[in-house]
Amino acid sequence: MTEISSGPAFPRSRRFLLPLAAIALVIASGLARSPWERDLDAAQRAAGFHPARLGLGLRERLGQAGFLAALGGFRAPLADLLVIQAYGAWERVEWGRMNALFQTATALQPRAPHLWEMASWQMAYNAARNAREDVRRQPRELLRVRAEREYLALARDFLERGLANNPRSPLLWESLGRLQLDKLRDPLAASAAYARGADLPGAPAYLKRFAAYALSRAPGREREAHSLLRQIYDLGPQEHLPTLLKELRRLENHLDLPFSERIPPAL
Repeated sequence: MTEISSGPAFPRSRRFLLPLAAIALVIASGLARSPWERDLDAAQRAAGFHPARLGLGLRERLGQAGFLAALGGFRAPLADLLVIQAYGAWERVEWGRMNALFQTATALQPRAPHLWEMASWQMAYNAARNAREDVRRQPRELLRVRAEREYLALARDFLERGLANNPRSPLLWESLGRLQLDKLRDPLAASAAYARGADLPGAPAYLKRFAAYALSRAPGREREAHSLLRQIYDLGPQEHLPTLLKELRRLENHLDLPFSERIPPAL
């Protein structure tokens, strides 16, 4: 029986040559870029950044097509696509899948602080909260608490790895401080994170206040926190914000400070 072709067929020799030519092109472009990439890699390491690596684990998560696209310079679009899929997983309450998608997105774009912050937020404020409160899915409280802790650990891990790649990101230091204070109940660690972020170029001014607010919640550190807040207060009326005034007066009462050491009473 005669076989009917559905389209033009390449000779056997050309069918083998095409993949080889594509591989050769990738290798050639990699060799051409390698001196520039080595210089960039050295500069990033000197600045404290950890360059992205496309390892076998990432290849397994992306699949062959996605991995080749990442090699071809399409990391950012792939990461954006994965984030969109992660939000779909969030809507379906598929926390494990959402975590896996964010793990891959951050591996593709490790020097994008907003991706690490987004992933951590989803783990801490959506996945962890749902795990603790969803009695229908898990009626046993002990297991709900365990699941919550696991998601909070993932949230912290995202931020710590994000900071390993972006040590000068005020956004990530602020997020770590908020996580430590709100979810992990560690005001000292929160204060340290806020303070690290406050010292960075371009950091929002409120991080200094946040560092002092967090420190004031650490038992035994109230006097140090009062000193920090008083220094901010003494910068001028522009710093006399309601929260700062309220916190100062609370600490003054807690420390039983004499009138001479207190800020003027409210009018």
